[in-house]
Amino acid sequence: MAKQRSTSRRSSAATTYRSHKPSHVTIPATMRAAVIDRYGGVAQLDVREMPVPRHAAHEVLIRLDTVGVGGWDASARAGDIKSEHGFPLVLGTDGAGVIADVGSRVTRFKRGDRVQAYVFDNPKGGFYAEYVAVSAKYVGHVPKVLDLERAGALTVIGLTALQGVDDTLRVQRGESVIVHGASGNVGMIAVQLAKWRGARVLATASGADGVAFVRDLGIGNVIDGKSDDIEDEVRQFAPRGLDAVLAFSGGDALARSLDVLKKGGRVVYPNGVEPAPRKRARARIRPYDAEASPEAFTRLNRAVVASRLRVPIYTSLPLEQVAKAHQLIEKGHVLGKIVLTTRG
Repeated sequence: MAKQRSTSRRSSAATTYRSHKPSHVTIPATMRAAVIDRYGGVAQLDVREMPVPRHAAHEVLIRLDTVGVGGWDASARAGDIKSEHGFPLVLGTDGAGVIADVGSRVTRFKRGDRVQAYVFDNPKGGFYAEYVAVSAKYVGHVPKVLDLERAGALTVIGLTALQGVDDTLRVQRGESVIVHGASGNVGMIAVQLAKWRGARVLATASGADGVAFVRDLGIGNVIDGKSDDIEDEVRQFAPRGLDAVLAFSGGDALARSLDVLKKGGRVVYPNGVEPAPRKRARARIRPYDAEASPEAFTRLNRAVVASRLRVPIYTSLPLEQVAKAHQLIEKGHVLGKIVLTTRG
C-alpha cells in the first residue's frame, strides 16, 4: 500500500499573489500532492501537503480538477524514466482544470478559464496535485463539448493520437490503415480520428473484451491481435496491401502486418512502444513524440468537436488512491483511461 498521510487538517495559511491585473488573488499556501522521495514501487507514493508552486511571468497557475494516469507515470515512479529535477518529486504529466492566476507576460488566458496542459517532467512539479505552475505555451483551452474530467483524461493521449494520424502518418481519405493497440489509451482515440479522416481502418485489440470495446467506438473492422491470423485478416481487408500502419503496441502482430504493406508504405509509432518495429526495405518507419503547443491544442479542440470524439474513462479515483491507480496501470488490460481527481 502507498504511504498516505491524513489530509483532513488543511493549512489555513494563504498567500496573496500579485498579478498584472489590478485585483489580488488569494491562493492557498499548501496543497495536496502525490509525491515520491525516491524511485521504487507503489509504496513510495505519499499523498501529503506541499507548497503551492509560484508561477513566473510567462507561466499560469492551474487549479487542477482531473489528472491523467499513464504507464509512463509508473515508469517515472520506478525510475525507468528519471527526472532532471530531483526529490521530492510530484508525478504526473497532464491534466485539466481552471486558471487560478496568470503571469504578467501571459495574454492568452485569464483567471477562470477552463484549460488543459501537458508537460513532461515539469520543472515546478507534476500534475498529481491540486495546483500546477506551467509555461503558458504548454496550455490550451478546453472545448465546450468536454467536461473537465474528459479533458483531463484526453490531454496527452489526444495530442499523441492526433499528431500520429495527421502530422506523422498523414492519413489520407480512402487509405487502408491498420491501428495496432486500438484498445489502449492512445489507440482508442487514434482509431476514431483515423476513421474521421476518411481512412479505411482495421484495428487490432487485446482479447474479446478489447475487440468489443473498440467496436463500441464505431470501428467495424476489429481483430484480436493475439489470437487471429493477422496476415490473413489484413490481406482480406486490403488485397492490394496496406497503405499505412499506426502502432501503439509492438510484438508479433505488428511485425506480421508489415509483411502486407505496399512498397513505400508508412509505419509510425510513438517513442516508447516496445518492441519497436524493425527496419524494412519496403517500409518507411518513423517514431515520434507528442508535443504541446497553442497550435496543437487548437487543432485537437477542432478535431474533438468535428469528430464527436468519445473519451472512455475506465475509472476516476480521488488523489488519495493514487497507489490503486498505479496498481491498475501495472496490472494492464485497462479499457479506458484512468484518472485522478483533486475535487473535494
